[in-house]
Amino acid sequence: MSESAKSSRASGLLLHITSLPSAYGIGDLGPEAYRFADFMAASKQKLWQVLPLVPTGYGYSPYAAPSTYAGNAMLISPDRLLEDGWLTTDDVGVLPSFPVDLVAFADVSAYKEDLLIRAWKRFSSHASPAERKAFDTYCETHADWLEDWALFETIKQDHDEKEWMTWRADLRDREPSALIAYQAENADQIAMRKFWQFLFEQQWMDLKSYCNERGIRIFGDLPIYVAQDSADVWANRHLFTLKEDGYPTTIAGVPPDYFSETGQRWGNPLYKWDSMRATGYAWWTSRMARILELVDLVRLDHFRGFEAYWEVPASEETAIHGQWREGPGADLFDKLEKNLGDVPLIAENLGVITEGVTKLMGRFGFPGMAILQFAFDSDESNEFLPHNYREALVAYTGTHDNDTLMGWWSDTASTQNAEQIARAKAYCTEYLGLESGHEAEQLSWKAIESLMHSVARYVVTPVQDLLGLGADARMNTPGTTNGNWGWRLAPGALDAGVGARLATLTEASDR
Repeated sequence: MSESAKSSRASGLLLHITSLPSAYGIGDLGPEAYRFADFMAASKQKLWQVLPLVPTGYGYSPYAAPSTYAGNAMLISPDRLLEDGWLTTDDVGVLPSFPVDLVAFADVSAYKEDLLIRAWKRFSSHASPAERKAFDTYCETHADWLEDWALFETIKQDHDEKEWMTWRADLRDREPSALIAYQAENADQIAMRKFWQFLFEQQWMDLKSYCNERGIRIFGDLPIYVAQDSADVWANRHLFTLKEDGYPTTIAGVPPDYFSETGQRWGNPLYKWDSMRATGYAWWTSRMARILELVDLVRLDHFRGFEAYWEVPASEETAIHGQWREGPGADLFDKLEKNLGDVPLIAENLGVITEGVTKLMGRFGFPGMAILQFAFDSDESNEFLPHNYREALVAYTGTHDNDTLMGWWSDTASTQNAEQIARAKAYCTEYLGLESGHEAEQLSWKAIESLMHSVARYVVTPVQDLLGLGADARMNTPGTTNGNWGWRLAPGALDAGVGARLATLTEASDR
């Protein structure tokens, strides 16, 4: 692991870009992102954790992306495009009355795509030779994934956004003559999608540099699997467990457990790890190199699956009838270190974790995660209680997959009965030292304080918990497909008072 991941104690905030305030209906890489960076710097925070920056997939989830390499064009700031001359005020027009507290994804996507099309037309007709050269250089530098992505998106639009497995056979199967002909016929549309990636890259790297200059590192997120309906699978069929028609033979998931009698059937195609190994893990090296261009620290989601993974036949309706398969283990991470040098990874090791996973993390020095919400359902030996933390750890009040702390306090887990809920609340009250009658108003800050004073190397707090927001501010509910990912921060909510209190706690806890 690199020195950037081994460095001294630090704390930060979890807030995805889409959750920032913006007049355009969705958080973006414009002025409010810089204001948030300024708030973080003033409050002594050193880590800004975001969700995957990729285009969203089914249910607008950033964990079901049609590309693991591309950036989400919906994050491009119209304000920045106005500054750069790629849009005019007439292009923007009168803004629709988007909701302030929630992303109306369909309406936002339609509006912003129209703006991005206008930006491309202006670039095509007005760009200077230097600007065209910068775009061409970007396309050449990223050709290994950008060509496939832009082509995939253009063909997909031509097929009414249907899955690539249902496309015209010659395009589905990437027959060279068919692809060459299609590229010639649709050159402008393909170039436009490359341009959007160029804009994203410019705006994102400007923001990242602004953060880095202020001592803030970007903490990114990399899912272990990629979506079936993605440019990644379409362009690399030999690396996935697929049939000749492109549909998967086996898929990812997790077996039945305390939370689900039928397990979780995720649906992602599984990797052919033997094929990956035969190439020296070239695809994984490329994937990891890409995200390390964009972020400083990476949370590797479902780390368990690298040691052993649950294989489910694609024909099964649930994840019950699967089997454990050996993952690539240390071999993959040895190759990544050989190819890329020390890689700053955090292992998402929540759930049932085996000794093999713990050994794998220990061998490479990957910190794990601890979630305070999981700490109060047993006794003082619970590993998620702050007094049981180890140094190599990222401690959270909750993640994007949890309810907010206040939501948890109000409802706790639906799998618990009234007696269990009462016992968990009583233990939480005692452990955090909450005053009788003032538990709810004290909960968030007492919880954050307990993590900040722990030995954990990093502490990351969702902004919702910093502000003591309720369940309506929850970002995602696993196992559901509607109503997720849309929460947005109210303008001005992170005021100087909140920042000063956080700064004081950060300094007192030596972070």
